[in-house]
Amino acid sequence: MSEKKAQLVIDGKEAAIELPVYTGSTGPDVVDVQSLVSQGVFTYDPGFVSTASCDSDITFIDGGKGVLLYRGYPIEQLAEKSNCLETCYLLLNGELPNAESSTEFAQQISSHINVDEQVHHVFNGFSHDAHPMAMLIAAVGGLAALYHDSLDIDNAEHRMQVAHRIIAKIPTLAAMCYRHGINQPFVEPHGTLGYAENFLHMMFGTPGADPQVSPILSKAMDTIFLLHADHEQNASTSAVRLTGSSGANPYACIAAGIAALWGPAHGGANEAVLKMLYEIGDESHIEDFILRAKDKDDPFRLMGFGHRVYKNFDPRAKVMCQICDEVLDDLGVHDDPLFRIARKLEKIALEDDYFIERKLYPNVDFYSGIILKAIGIPTSMFTVIFATGRTPGWISHWNEMLSHPYRIGRPRQLYKGHTKRDYP
Repeated sequence: MSEKKAQLVIDGKEAAIELPVYTGSTGPDVVDVQSLVSQGVFTYDPGFVSTASCDSDITFIDGGKGVLLYRGYPIEQLAEKSNCLETCYLLLNGELPNAESSTEFAQQISSHINVDEQVHHVFNGFSHDAHPMAMLIAAVGGLAALYHDSLDIDNAEHRMQVAHRIIAKIPTLAAMCYRHGINQPFVEPHGTLGYAENFLHMMFGTPGADPQVSPILSKAMDTIFLLHADHEQNASTSAVRLTGSSGANPYACIAAGIAALWGPAHGGANEAVLKMLYEIGDESHIEDFILRAKDKDDPFRLMGFGHRVYKNFDPRAKVMCQICDEVLDDLGVHDDPLFRIARKLEKIALEDDYFIERKLYPNVDFYSGIILKAIGIPTSMFTVIFATGRTPGWISHWNEMLSHPYRIGRPRQLYKGHTKRDYP
């Protein structure tokens, strides 16, 4: 039980409402307002920016200090010493795997990487110019039709099997979205390749040919997946939890998360970075766009700078900056006009007092957009890449919620419409 208490006095009434205050392992205290409904009072918090909708052991963010922890491990350490699959295991199970568990987990994922032939037919229903996110939502939602009758979401083993299956299949489905979009045959996954390697092979390989994947590009993609694996209770993760709270099929829950991520205010930020670079067009125009960004009356905004959560440097951006240099060196594209614009913007943001005072540093979307463009991935696929990386976090939150007592999500509202009136 909580020892701390808060008191709420409404309209000067003598009897205050006493509310328990909880303290987590780190982060701010939380006032429990659940009892207010019995007093005929709701809280009002548009966007839930001051509301803890759940308790969780998975991810912690301190935006003021630029801290991101997966199960207590700093993101920088995981990016340096771990890999995507090991991080998936960590998110799901709470601890890093030992050598035996790591091998077994990788084998589990590899055994589920292929998709049923029926899923191939889902893509045939789309035109080749359909948005990849629309195809991904349909394909992931379609898995519910294949894995439904035998699934018991109250069974911990079943939930873990779902987690392994969706983590394994999401890169395959993502690559299929790309291949269908360019009207090319699908490339089967290769049993000898790692997680990110297989994804790049399925994206750019030739059917039946031996894989040829650059280790630097593979490492870059693995790091992108790792850095995007979870980010606490954002819009898409909350969508997965809210959908899951109804007892919905887990594949439908992940499809709901993908749909929420599709929004440009959430998952489309790295795509917006590339659009901005194309809009600037030439290095000679940069100063004009910088002046526009500083003009509060101009709607133009520099995309990929600053972050709603991080009021300091985005810790993921520090990692991606180094990866970005390695990728551009490996591909030899430093002279590309678009990348020259990006580098000059980066330099200005790190040196200009206007950006420094407002802490508008380049964020993870700025660097990931540049990397994905350099690899040859079209901007329409950027959010699909994001969804692929975020799936381990979504399924971990879904599993965590169902592992403990939970209630169906039911937000309330401040009603401002007509009061009761009679039909004329």
